[in-house]
Amino acid sequence: MTAVAEVPDVQSLTIGVLGGTGDQGRGLARRFAAAGLRVLIGSREQQRADEAAAAAGPGVEGLTNDAVARRSDLVIVAVPWAAHAPTLEALREALTGTIVVDCVNPLGFDAQGAFALPVAEGSAAQQAAVLLPDSTVVGAFHHVSAVLLLDDDVDHVDCDVLVLGDDRRATDVVQALAETIPGVRGIYGGRLRNAHQVEALTANLISVNRRYKAHAGLRVTDV
Repeated sequence: MTAVAEVPDVQSLTIGVLGGTGDQGRGLARRFAAAGLRVLIGSREQQRADEAAAAAGPGVEGLTNDAVARRSDLVIVAVPWAAHAPTLEALREALTGTIVVDCVNPLGFDAQGAFALPVAEGSAAQQAAVLLPDSTVVGAFHHVSAVLLLDDDVDHVDCDVLVLGDDRRATDVVQALAETIPGVRGIYGGRLRNAHQVEALTANLISVNRRYKAHAGLRVTDV
């Protein structure tokens, strides 16, 4: 008989969201708070953090980025690509010992649509791992529609979250966190070195959404 892996208990964790003033971060914060988790939203300015927390709904507290980094057990990075490196460099010490979940997609846009940008380290997640040597970096939540996360009429998000990382305990925790959102499954997607193609696939999904006027996600079959 095949042993069933124990699912980590994430209900006692404090979840921090850096970039919670944006739609993706605020949407994730909203869903995690709805699942009963303690959620902190970060911004460089306290006032903006307070406003984002209020917009995210009950159970979400706004703090500065540094305070979120120090008070959270797990931190999600959902900042714009241009702010990715500066934000993480400033929080290196504060994020020591923390699981850091990077969901940033390095994308450019022109008249032909979205396209993946080259990253010297290979991917945003790999850049995070270089900038945060004393944190455990995981890539996840790249393809979950912010529109659906923020829609109060959507109670079931039909999407799989690919989770990438080099630490089994950390990827298990992030898979369990993903599954606190009704309808979502966390699926292990390989080592952190495979994050580039997952981040880049977001450009394809944007093209799908524009053509079909949809909010497309991913489903992995036979798992």
